Amino acid sequence: MIPISDHIHTRKKPIINYWLIGVNLAIFFWEIQLSVTENLGNLINNWGIIPAQTNVAIYNALFNNTAAWIVVFWRLLSLPISLFLHGSFSQILGNMLFLWVFGRTLEGVLGHRTYLILFVTAGVFSGIVITLLAPNLAIPIVGANAGIAAILGAYLIRFPKSKIYSVIPLLVVYIPMEVPGLLYLFWWFIQQSFYGIGGLNVSGGVNQSSVTYWGQFAALVTGAAFMKMRWR
Repeated sequence: MIPISDHIHTRKKPIINYWLIGVNLAIFFWEIQLSVTENLGNLINNWGIIPAQTNVAIYNALFNNTAAWIVVFWRLLSLPISLFLHGSFSQILGNMLFLWVFGRTLEGVLGHRTYLILFVTAGVFSGIVITLLAPNLAIPIVGANAGIAAILGAYLIRFPKSKIYSVIPLLVVYIPMEVPGLLYLFWWFIQQSFYGIGGLNVSGGVNQSSVTYWGQFAALVTGAAFMKMRWR
């Protein structure tokens, strides 16, 4: 299923959503260049979420060397920055498509500032959950997945009966239809099993842990809970 748009119209222009999509795409084009020159691994390993490095840095700062707090700050800074890095063509395309369909409507409801805060905060929280659940994970995690999961959770709480205009590819034929928005809650997690397609050249690998699903689930619940409290 490929989401195209919903039937909900808001007066506010989704400026932040356009900005998020534009920045993600611009950075991904840069990543492609780095991948060709085999330098992408440095960027991903420096700014991706790496629980093992974060936990070692915190331990050293607490018990060995207070100067290690600089490394702790650097690793914590990677939590929001990693939202703007992607490891494959399928990941960036899937994420930006969901952001385009669900994000623009939600921004119109929440407002620009609140929408951005939800996206970033949920992404950071997801990174913390991943770090706690997989403290020894040494492979970097990147992508806007968690931020989009929060947007999806908030959207479905606000518009539980929404219909999403979609197309279903069947070989060379594309079948248009309206799909319940709730169905995309399940499809969001299923489609990510294909996010390895078109992977960039990252030395050591990237996004190779199933624990990321728990992080995204935490972000999804965060978005849903936020909207539930806001609209009760």
